[in-house]
Amino acid sequence: MKVINLHQEENKLILLAVENNRQAQQQIYTQFSPKMLSVCRQYIKDIHQAEDVMITAFMKVFTNLKNFQHKGSFEGWIRRIMVNECISFIRVEKKLKYVEDETYFEESFNNTESQFAIADIQFLIDSLPDGYKMVFNLYAIEGFKHHEIASMLGIKEGTSKSQLSHARKMLQAQLNTLKNYEYGTE
Repeated sequence: MKVINLHQEENKLILLAVENNRQAQQQIYTQFSPKMLSVCRQYIKDIHQAEDVMITAFMKVFTNLKNFQHKGSFEGWIRRIMVNECISFIRVEKKLKYVEDETYFEESFNNTESQFAIADIQFLIDSLPDGYKMVFNLYAIEGFKHHEIASMLGIKEGTSKSQLSHARKMLQAQLNTLKNYEYGTE
């Protein structure tokens, strides 16, 4: 049995793509575009706009591929570019509004059993105000810390915390409503 070193294969593919090998670039796009479209979709409601942002971000990936340090995950590097491009798109659209509310609550987000479809949960996240949604995605999905989010979005750390707190409360209320509806109690 022959063992293939996948990391080594990925590095070869990256080196070919840096040299503008179109097949290598197409292979990278084909491999990562489904995941990256879902990343963009987390931030941008409209699927067509999310796809446009993803394509623009992939152009940046290929333009900056020579700067990839081969430290850490290649997918993570691409994902970061996608997230930054989504933030830039939303800023240009001027859809972000933050309430300068320094009060926030450290509460545990009740892990509801996964009885809801992914589409239902995405719908609930999409229904959040844009500022709540952005901070929620960056914190809960991407794993950024509040000081990193504050720096990325140009807000105070306390604002990031309060936006997350408000987003969690709103999602919890929506989940409870959805749960009550499913059980026929509402």
